Amino acid sequence: MDHMSPRLRAFLSEPIGEKDVVWVDGVSHELAINLVTKGFNKAYTLLGQFLLMHKNEAEFQKWLICCCGASECEAQESSNCLKEWCSCFL
Repeated sequence: MDHMSPRLRAFLSEPIGEKDVVWVDGVSHELAINLVTKGFNKAYTLLGQFLLMHKNEAEFQKWLICCCGASECEAQESSNCLKEWCSCFL
């Protein structure tokens, strides 16, 4: 990936650990509130949802938009972030 945002670079620099969901690149404060309300308060829980969807970015993005109120941009950035994290750590 040629261009990496500082936020994505920071997220990929180490294991997820106990990071809050707002650490995921693409997750705005508003989206984080929606995710926390649905039980996705940690980055690893959002990663779990991504993995349950078999790392299918299109399905994950659709879920974020339809069920969590993400914008298309947020959904794309978030799924890309989790995909890149999986490439680095799984």
